[in-house]
Amino acid sequence: MMENILSSPLFSAAALDFGIQWGLWLVASIFQTEKFYDLAGSSTFILLTWQSLRRGRKFYIRQVVQSGCITLWGLRLGLYLFSRILRDGKDARFDKAKANPAIFWIYWTLQGVWVWVTLLPTLILNTSTKDEKLTWKDYLGWIIWLIGFFFEAVADRQKSQFRTDPSNKGKWISSGLWSLSRHPNYFGEILMWSGLFLPASSVMTGNQYWSVISPIFVAYLLTRVSGIPLLERQGLNKWGHLPEYQKYRQNTAVLIPYIW
Repeated sequence: MMENILSSPLFSAAALDFGIQWGLWLVASIFQTEKFYDLAGSSTFILLTWQSLRRGRKFYIRQVVQSGCITLWGLRLGLYLFSRILRDGKDARFDKAKANPAIFWIYWTLQGVWVWVTLLPTLILNTSTKDEKLTWKDYLGWIIWLIGFFFEAVADRQKSQFRTDPSNKGKWISSGLWSLSRHPNYFGEILMWSGLFLPASSVMTGNQYWSVISPIFVAYLLTRVSGIPLLERQGLNKWGHLPEYQKYRQNTAVLIPYIW
């Protein structure tokens, strides 16, 4: 039983995932830096995706398209976040943690959990020797992913341009996609992982369907833990006393456009 678990591709992916995070945690702790934290996360997504695909030995269209979607997402998001922290000089989330190796280890470990749980449906797909004819589920899933990718990429681009304009210093963005949602990038992120579950489910059986926890986990993380709650508190602390900001909050969806 234990031998079967240790030899399973999902365990191998988890071992590689946490090995990377803990190894980089050691380096980051020595230099007390968070500059490559986000880049490490997105790079691990890409590495595990193609490592799992290689284990399958025979590539199917569904696997290649799915892996391509994750690679495109990881490259864009990783480079965007890396360039942002190089520009800003630091990430305030880590101000206290990076000086405390034990707390910093928790951050890196949680990143490992995020990578493995989120990627679980694709790991199941890529290590499966089963192939099924493409159906409406595959195309619908990839269309949902594409819409999500558009929302996240465009929202990040709009916010980046807004923040680099000196005339906007100290202001909040309420234009473009940010006029439809206070967190359009997170809306896109949830859409993408929800969409990718559908093609992966085409080859699943039995307990493998529990990997639906992937999009649920992403949604929970962003709406209840480290995403929206944190940014909403920061926004209220900065601009909560301004009538214009209160009006923006009242008239703009928190997450899903047009739904308050």
